Amino acid sequence: MLIRIPGVFDADALARARALLEDAPWTDGATTAGTQALQVKHNQQLPVTCAPAQALQSMVLGALERHPVFFSAALPKRVFPPMFNRYGGAANTYGAHVDNAIRYTPGRGERVRTDLSATLFLADPSDYDGGELVIDDTYGEQRVKLAAGDLVLYPGTSVHRVEPVTRGVRVASFFWIESLVRSDEQRRLLHDMDRFLVHLRSTVGETDPGVVGLTGTYHNLLRQWADT
Repeated sequence: MLIRIPGVFDADALARARALLEDAPWTDGATTAGTQALQVKHNQQLPVTCAPAQALQSMVLGALERHPVFFSAALPKRVFPPMFNRYGGAANTYGAHVDNAIRYTPGRGERVRTDLSATLFLADPSDYDGGELVIDDTYGEQRVKLAAGDLVLYPGTSVHRVEPVTRGVRVASFFWIESLVRSDEQRRLLHDMDRFLVHLRSTVGETDPGVVGLTGTYHNLLRQWADT
């Protein structure tokens, strides 16, 4: 399931994020790569302990908590602290790879199963050429290059890559989510049901017997499938 979520960051949040990134201490992204990824990873990242990264993490996590579509699509149990990368110049691409199944949160050592991967775009697509996130999906390759402030969610099991940036700079936040519902297919069904329920509530009302019954079905499925 690949889901585009618009408006995770509004214009004010983007302005604050860009101000924090203006003099950020970017380092070689290869320092956090595994053996396989090391061969194909050529980008820059923010050290997770630096002040800009810490401030931006809080901003991203706060925006996610307020976004109903993110909750509906991801059903988050744990969110790995957001990280930040930069593509441009000589450090401009990341070849095909699969994300690690388990991540350990810095400083706490908490284990996060990477059911979902996420990229929040922070640079306007008109400011750079290339840099598409290419995801091998059930329906073939999906090429993703979203507006600044928009986010894409996709299965952590997917092979994916970032195409070379040939002009300008691509900046984004990336992170992983351990979902309450491990199965991608079950999450998709629940998300679809939630979307249709939102539509029905707006047309026939909360107390319509069909809405009440389908809401019960949604929660009974979630109760059956969720790992809390």
